[in-house]
Amino acid sequence: MIFPGLRQFHKSRAGFTLIEVMVAIAITGIIALAASISSGQLLNQTSRDTDYTAASRHAMNAIHWISRDVLMAQTIDGVGGFPQTEDLSLSWQTWENSVHSVTYTLEDGRLLRTHSDGAGTATTLIAEYINPGANMTYCSYEDGVMTITVTGSTGEGSRVVDVTKTRKITNRPGL
Repeated sequence: MIFPGLRQFHKSRAGFTLIEVMVAIAITGIIALAASISSGQLLNQTSRDTDYTAASRHAMNAIHWISRDVLMAQTIDGVGGFPQTEDLSLSWQTWENSVHSVTYTLEDGRLLRTHSDGAGTATTLIAEYINPGANMTYCSYEDGVMTITVTGSTGEGSRVVDVTKTRKITNRPGL
């Protein structure tokens, strides 16, 4: 025999008992269960955070573009019915005497901006996930101040996230 001392060394060791192995497996299982539950919660929270961020960004983008155009507008139409029954139409004339008109349309949760400057017309997707509900997305105009409220809604089923943004915009003097 090549290693006679090795056999003697292993004879004196008893090894693990069945109970010790079962306890080790149980502890490992508890740790694995806790890790999987934590991972699941982390994924759910990440999904909710992503939905919130998307809804918020789209609502803010819609308000940004509408605000930008309202600040330049000399004529505003469709405020009372936007977006349920009417499109929001804005128009103005620049110091170079070019006439611009912008129309905002909400179709299937997508806010579209159609801009015409006399030379051409372009339609741009401004925001998605916009909730068209009457109490979710609307605007009003009173005493030269337009108040716009936009709600972005993302998620599925019972996990829908609604984010509402509101801005008051004072338009050009003399409107």
